[in-house]
Amino acid sequence: MELRHLRYFVAVAAHGSFNRAAEILHLTQPPLSRQVKDLEEELGVPLLARGQNAVKLTEAGELFYEEAREVLARADEAVHRVRGEARSETLRVGYAPSMTAGVMPAALEKFQSATPRVRIELADLSSREINELANEGRLDLVISPGISVTKGIPGFQWTELRRLQPVLVMPETHPLAKLKRIPLMRLRELPLIGLAKGNYPEYVPHVRGMLKPFRISPRFVSLVNDGVSTLFTELEAHHAAAILTEGIISIMPRTLVARAFAPMLPSASVMIGLPASRPNSHAETFARMLFEEVRRREKCGPRMTQITPMERGILGKAAKGAKGKGDGPRTPNTFGGTGRQGMRMEGRNLAAKRRRVSQKVALAQARSGQAPALGSAPSP
Repeated sequence: MELRHLRYFVAVAAHGSFNRAAEILHLTQPPLSRQVKDLEEELGVPLLARGQNAVKLTEAGELFYEEAREVLARADEAVHRVRGEARSETLRVGYAPSMTAGVMPAALEKFQSATPRVRIELADLSSREINELANEGRLDLVISPGISVTKGIPGFQWTELRRLQPVLVMPETHPLAKLKRIPLMRLRELPLIGLAKGNYPEYVPHVRGMLKPFRISPRFVSLVNDGVSTLFTELEAHHAAAILTEGIISIMPRTLVARAFAPMLPSASVMIGLPASRPNSHAETFARMLFEEVRRREKCGPRMTQITPMERGILGKAAKGAKGKGDGPRTPNTFGGTGRQGMRMEGRNLAAKRRRVSQKVALAQARSGQAPALGSAPSP
């Protein structure tokens, strides 16, 4: 058994087709089929269930596929080390800033501390650009809305990183900005700004699909193709609103606010993807750190933490060019309320509230000459 046997098998399994795998490997199909067959004979078990138009992994094939990928990744890393290429290694990450808010900076800092010789190239991309670059083999790791990859990028394996709630974004002077939550019925005939089909082909169909069960048809007055910076400008120019996800709060200008819906709309999936065959070992490391940061934040509870200068430096690119009163960190309350003295916890500390009530009761009793009630706090 040689490494090429593993590479051929992994390519066929990743693409689900001998034809497609042969194109990627620059081989013809017969030799590729023969090499995979030789591997199966050597192992003594069938790895692939061959159909008329596609192939699927058998139970043994699924187990061997994971092991083969790890072997290939370790082999590639060893070659790089021997050749002294580790000093010039690059990790290419394509992402949507609003999808990584709150988790990218911490994961990036940990990764750079652990692998100082690896240079990370972060590319803020639209859905179309992510698909194109991934298909061309120019990205090692992708972070994208789930709706952007449902049709699949050939040769990538996808895992859900997190889920984000839809919110309504609007100027702070918009009539609906006074509400804490937006009733869905208020979306009827509401002027909306959206993302255009050119760079975000999934946006409009997804919004329409979300609102269809409520018999609401979104009324788009403008669709922008340049991304969220232009969308922010359009919101203020048209005094309109936009349906986005809560991650956008981190990069909004101060003149915009975000509100949750009532009832809540289905949350949006954020997917992380790596090439199925020959994945970059550093991409796997960085992906693991992103998952760890998401889990850590989930354990902290339902609150929003302040956006740090480092995070704004990484995620704030998309907000450049947006008109507003400065570009400092947002201070959302729940889904983007504008308390500007810092971030607020969602809900109050119940224990502290009870202590304050007990102290007031005890104080009143002391002043009236009554004995304090059992369990009440002494007067201060």
